[in-house]
Amino acid sequence: MQKLLTALIASVLFLPQAAIHAQSYPVKPIRFVISFGPGSASDALARIADQELSQSLGQPVVVVPKPGADGALSALDVKRAAADGYTFLFGTNSALAVVPNIRKEPPYDVMADFTPVSYIGDNTFFIVVHPSVPAKSLAELVAYARANPKALNYVVGNTYALVSTALIAASNGIVMHAVPYKSEPDAMADLLSGRVQLLNGTSTNVLAHVKEGRLRALATTLPERSSLLPDVPSFQEAGQPRFPIGPWFALVGRAGLPREIVARMNKEMVAVLAKPSVKELMQKQGFMAKSSTPEALTAYIKEQVVVWKGALKAAGVEQQ
Repeated sequence: MQKLLTALIASVLFLPQAAIHAQSYPVKPIRFVISFGPGSASDALARIADQELSQSLGQPVVVVPKPGADGALSALDVKRAAADGYTFLFGTNSALAVVPNIRKEPPYDVMADFTPVSYIGDNTFFIVVHPSVPAKSLAELVAYARANPKALNYVVGNTYALVSTALIAASNGIVMHAVPYKSEPDAMADLLSGRVQLLNGTSTNVLAHVKEGRLRALATTLPERSSLLPDVPSFQEAGQPRFPIGPWFALVGRAGLPREIVARMNKEMVAVLAKPSVKELMQKQGFMAKSSTPEALTAYIKEQVVVWKGALKAAGVEQQ
């Protein structure tokens, strides 16, 4: 009996530390770092998720904005964090697929420096113009831009807006001028005043203004119409080719996260995104919740890095 007791004590003492840690995880607040500031789609969606996850995990999930550098600042924050499961990137295609392509010297290797946890879903973007632009359709916008090549300035608050609008210009042979902002909320005052005239933006920031007549929606860049603005045509219905890229969100941690913690966070995120109440709240933000396994997300990010490389080239967006 004494030998058996000694063996049991020894087995507990020599359990892998990651396994012991995972059994008690989490024991303190978890940080969800986002790439854009307050009022952005990232902020709105992360806060919906963190409320549910805080309850299921038994610890607060805190949203931490780190805007700037196309999402690179937020990704670097996570890359430099401890591999203990208390810091995650609630990231978008900007940080995870564009930065590795748009920088001549990328600040990180997205496949080597991060641990994929779960896909989160896809966002809805609308092409909107200030009412001073005499165009009520995308075809009329193209015709106006051709006749007035110096008239249109468009907002760049994220990389999807940059590349998608540049693709529209390139595929239609028109000239529009990019005006960079740190994020969409930072640009809204200039857009609403007419200082800039066009934005391919999230429903989070444009929907209320469209409904109140301060902006005019010409199309959604998604393959199908959005229930948020059912009278606004899809990109294809507006006579444009289907976009090769789309706006998406995913949850990743830094490299080297214990498998047990990845599994736990994946399980909790999948459960949260499956809740009808969460789906409904996210849909009101123009977001379509969709989870995945860590393995499926790994394959998806790998594919998206290649897809965005081609899109950047086609749009004529040069490396920085």
